[in-house]
Amino acid sequence: MHISARVDYAVRVLLEIARAQPNSVKADAIASAQGIPPKILESAAAELRRAGLVTSRRGPDGGYRLARPAAEISIADVIRAVEGPLASVRGERPEDVTYSGAAEPLQRVWIALRVNIRAVLEQVSIADIAWDKLPDFVADLVTDPGAWSRRPVPEGP
Repeated sequence: MHISARVDYAVRVLLEIARAQPNSVKADAIASAQGIPPKILESAAAELRRAGLVTSRRGPDGGYRLARPAAEISIADVIRAVEGPLASVRGERPEDVTYSGAAEPLQRVWIALRVNIRAVLEQVSIADIAWDKLPDFVADLVTDPGAWSRRPVPEGP
């Protein structure tokens, strides 16, 4: 999976806003704190606003605020807001493609990849990152990449 600069900027914008809560934060403060060019910040903020993740108000007392608590905004929400659906995998639905012969198990690999990417992105919130309270499984994965294979995989799409 490729994390684009647009997604990275959008997450960083949300982190600065989360840290400022309950106060609003001005675009220039976010741009300065994160080294994001103002035009790019405005574009990211507009996408986040359209997705209902932030609100904004103009004027001297204006700025950006989160539209809902940081703990309720996952990294997956941000990716969907900026780029659309999460990882899609060829062959994740039986009608997409038929694998046969030596390639038959490959379909299960692609499905497992999609499920695990979604599991991480759905379970890490803006609050987790803003206050450096990442779920234990993230630290485990950084120090022991094999830890993920020993973790139960969530059910569902």
